[in-house]
Amino acid sequence: MKTTNHQHQHSIQHVAAKAMAVIALSLSIGLMSFTIHGHGDRKITKTISDKAASIKWTNQQISIGEIPQGKPVTFEFVFTNTGKEPVLITDVKASCGCTTPDYSKSPVKPGEKGSVKAVYNAAAVGAFTKNVTVTLSGDPNPVILTLSGTVLPAAN
Repeated sequence: MKTTNHQHQHSIQHVAAKAMAVIALSLSIGLMSFTIHGHGDRKITKTISDKAASIKWTNQQISIGEIPQGKPVTFEFVFTNTGKEPVLITDVKASCGCTTPDYSKSPVKPGEKGSVKAVYNAAAVGAFTKNVTVTLSGDPNPVILTLSGTVLPAAN
């Protein structure tokens, strides 16, 4: 039976797609773990998840209640490094320009505390909920901190 050029080309594309999938899977597995050979016959295997930051937040949500318009308020979120390695905050982003974040810039050693502060400008009257996204070294999952309250109109 004779195959057409189109069928042959489709078959080659199918084989190439399968080969790429196998290569991608192999690379993924290879990146997830690695082996270190030390002195003698001792063999140590570590996974990337061993390097994930281990911290405990005092709170991840702060509700300030009612605040006056035009008077910025500072929220402070505190965490403790409960892991065995220092933790570094690598990025902090506020959900909008009305919130300005600040954070511990140097590595937080095991057992020590670090913090993320967020200043909300309280310019707009009404209820608010703002998020601050925190990325830590060794942890692919960012932490979302939430601040909320209600801005009351300024007294004349």
